[in-house]
Amino acid sequence: MCYYNITKQIRAMKEKNRGLIIINLGSPNSYDVKDVREYLNEFLMDERVIDIPAIWRSMLVKGIISPFRAPKSAKAYKSVWTERGSPLKVITEDFAGLVKQKVDMPVSIAMRYGSPTPANAIAELEKSVSQLDEILIAPMYPHYAMSSYETALEHAVGQIQNLRKGAKLRILKPFYNDPAYISSLAENIRPYLDKQQFDGFLFSYHGLPVRHLKKSDTTKAHCYSSNSCCEIKSLAWDTCYKHQVKDTTRLVAEQLNLPNDKVVVSFQSRLGSDKWIQPFTDKELEELPKRGIKKLMVLCPAFVADCLETLEEMDDRGKETFMQSGGEVFVRVPCLNTSTDWVNTFAGYCAGIDEKYKQLWN
Repeated sequence: MCYYNITKQIRAMKEKNRGLIIINLGSPNSYDVKDVREYLNEFLMDERVIDIPAIWRSMLVKGIISPFRAPKSAKAYKSVWTERGSPLKVITEDFAGLVKQKVDMPVSIAMRYGSPTPANAIAELEKSVSQLDEILIAPMYPHYAMSSYETALEHAVGQIQNLRKGAKLRILKPFYNDPAYISSLAENIRPYLDKQQFDGFLFSYHGLPVRHLKKSDTTKAHCYSSNSCCEIKSLAWDTCYKHQVKDTTRLVAEQLNLPNDKVVVSFQSRLGSDKWIQPFTDKELEELPKRGIKKLMVLCPAFVADCLETLEEMDDRGKETFMQSGGEVFVRVPCLNTSTDWVNTFAGYCAGIDEKYKQLWN
């Protein structure tokens, strides 16, 4: 594309008074038990996270889970906390700042739980743009799940529409199989492959209750209808977390030429006794050394920014489990975070210049 056309389109973006809001999960204000309990209450009271009637959810969360879980979670948060705050929030802030340099529009961040809120994000954008005509909303979730992508999107859209009824909203779809995203993941992993030989590659994704997958199945007949449902093409794939994470794994493995028999997909961070997607990461970490996989690379592509689930659950507890079970080498590749390739890829999604990314937006 010639320089004139790029300049023309950037000028058009400015004339539209466009702004970008990057949305992530959130974190407590501090690692004090009080703040962690408040955060857990907000998170777990979300009907898309624990999808049972409100009265039972309140009794379960506020009467059982939060009081017992908050002290343990506070200790975990303290172990990963930085001078600037929680890693997830700090990385998201830094990432937004780098993207802002490339898209030539104001950029702000919002969190699904905690702060800043979508209302705060709108106020931040309006420091640069007096009247927002178009707002780009970008949930930082590569894969669709009702407890992550869907709830973050609904929360943000609801607040923004109440505040700016006339603004046009454009929504970034899950980008789990976009070639540029896959390339960013592969390039983030490649340097670690050059340094060490591995027996196996564990792709660990955040877990979900099976009922969430069935609820998200738009066909209401495909999910878990057979053992190979994720490989049978269906309209359900558009909202099927399990299919999407398998697709991400397959595409990354193909780009890096990882042997199929050395690639393992598992699911971490389960809560409660309901039926969750299997296999479980903690169980796999115990069993892999027994199967001869003692030099392990671990990847967590469900997260684009390092957070409690990667830094504490995986780097600390996960590594300890693997090594105590007979493992010899445990290397967890950091999330995409603020890597140059990922910043450029995401800026490409949002800049509105390249035609090939239009299909990623609603």
